[in-house]
Amino acid sequence: MTINYQYKNVQSPTKITLSDEQTAGHADHWRILTDDMSHDVPEWLQQMIEKAAIPKGLNANVSTQDNCLLLSEDQPCHINQVLAMKDGKPECFINAYPCINGPYGLTCTIERMIVNDNSHDAVLRLRSDDGSIIYAFDQLYTANRHLYQQNTPYFVNFSAWAHEFTLSQQDEVIMVEDKEAIRYHRAFNDIVAANDGQVPDDIQEQIQNWQPKTEEQMAPVEINLGHMCAYLFGDTLGQEDEAWCQGQVLGKQETSFNGKSILLFDVVILREQNSTPFVVRIGVVNTTETQAIQVNDYIQANIWLQAAIYKENQNSESSNQQSQAS
Repeated sequence: MTINYQYKNVQSPTKITLSDEQTAGHADHWRILTDDMSHDVPEWLQQMIEKAAIPKGLNANVSTQDNCLLLSEDQPCHINQVLAMKDGKPECFINAYPCINGPYGLTCTIERMIVNDNSHDAVLRLRSDDGSIIYAFDQLYTANRHLYQQNTPYFVNFSAWAHEFTLSQQDEVIMVEDKEAIRYHRAFNDIVAANDGQVPDDIQEQIQNWQPKTEEQMAPVEINLGHMCAYLFGDTLGQEDEAWCQGQVLGKQETSFNGKSILLFDVVILREQNSTPFVVRIGVVNTTETQAIQVNDYIQANIWLQAAIYKENQNSESSNQQSQAS
């Protein structure tokens, strides 16, 4: 592994370069969608060429003079394909991966990029406004790779493919019996409720002065772990975009990918006080089990988290939770 700090452009985020041997590739991602990769994937790539478009990303105009070209499709679930260019014409195939358009996102800064320059695979380490660290595969790295700047806020659209997607374990319950923990929990809830759901600036002082009014307020607290939102990124360098998450389903719809029925679930996987909820559109193959999952259910999933940064979603759009990618 080599670490390249890109001194030529001090504005660029830190770049960590991986070799081909250190890069996992996309075989496991294609297996989400087919059991016959050797037949289906080449056929899908051939079909997409007939209706391919060139995504702009952060570019106002796309230049075919670049040494690489990114092709995509105008579908909710689609393929992005990277081609090498020579004299303005496609020369050879470099890479391809399945993508999902995500209408939700967060404003983040790019702390670093973990990149294979040969395959144009890139995982971004992102920090949201509330300090959360998120790792996601960059759908548009080929188009945006020369434009990213450090310490610059971007509105980032998030989406994911699910390797596994199931209802959370509803019987995972813990009892909190520590008196100080119970007191803190009851005090916090009472104070926030008395302030119309807002956390006051002097919350810690109010908690310190809070006293229970009934014996029931100091009874043990039951916490259902199946009703919580959580996100854990991967711990292998270059594969941090392979994540585990748990959250609540906010929306559900059906679409298709090359004739296969796909369910799109909008899931909130991080939800903290005074922070913008982290909502991800997750694509799942339509089966009897996944079809049974409904809005408001809590799920847990192993996902391949993706990010996309578009020029038209910056500026005023950056402050919005929902921003539709074109």
